[in-house]
Amino acid sequence: MGAMSEPTKRFEGTSTYVATEDLLVAVNAAVALERPLLVKGEPGTGKTILAHEVANALGKPLFTWHVKSTTKAQQGLYEYDAVARLRDGQLGSERVHDIGNYIVRGKLWEAFEAPEGGVLLIDEVDKADIEFPNDLLLELDRMQFFVYETKQTVEATKRPIVIITSNNEKELPDAFLRRCFFHYIRFPDEATMSAIVDAHYPGLKQELVTEALAVFYGLREVQGLKKKPSTSELLDWLRLLVLEDVPGEALKQGREGNAMPPMAGALLKNEQDVARVAERLTRGHGRGRW
Repeated sequence: MGAMSEPTKRFEGTSTYVATEDLLVAVNAAVALERPLLVKGEPGTGKTILAHEVANALGKPLFTWHVKSTTKAQQGLYEYDAVARLRDGQLGSERVHDIGNYIVRGKLWEAFEAPEGGVLLIDEVDKADIEFPNDLLLELDRMQFFVYETKQTVEATKRPIVIITSNNEKELPDAFLRRCFFHYIRFPDEATMSAIVDAHYPGLKQELVTEALAVFYGLREVQGLKKKPSTSELLDWLRLLVLEDVPGEALKQGREGNAMPPMAGALLKNEQDVARVAERLTRGHGRGRW
């Protein structure tokens, strides 16, 4: 096994990140077990930002690896830039004699070398090929890997906290799941969302927050939306409401009169969803709710 460490602090959330008790338990359990924390949940539930907040709260550096459909596991370890070495050889550069000059360190390598540990975020792991998670099993288990070109072993100075996010675009391999501590972030209820709003925009008039949440959750209840509005979109919309000085009473009158919410483009992101909401409003299904 690679380097292990005792956690110096527990994650208790931050002033700008409202974490539920079960999420706090999950983070601290994963740290205690020295296992990656696999976080799932619909977009906008704070999966990615969780790693940022854990790093901030525990005073650790953050290393972020954004996974794409073309990403390979090897890229997280290192890449050998053979093209650059060939070019330098043709130009007669002295650098060509040290192959280490052409080793590009990946995010796992950077996290392994952090003397105080660190937080490693592997974001949207399900975007990559199905074999991608399994290709990382050994390195995440042992916290070390071998660089064949330089014949060196890279081992974690202090075990990083590994947070892996997934949007459930594809099933993850069982062998990978067995090695993770799993947590599903449920979409916040209105009370939790009100606390999130207060953390980002303290001092907002309660009437505005109450009416905005009624509109927001009413939109999320519309059947068949391609993209339900998320937390970040609610926060953007509230910012616009404040900038445009839209009072809570106007939102209340609008939803009771089955009117499209003001500046709905902050909440609805495609024409199909706008049309579906407009149809529901025309039929009067939103009365009393949004």
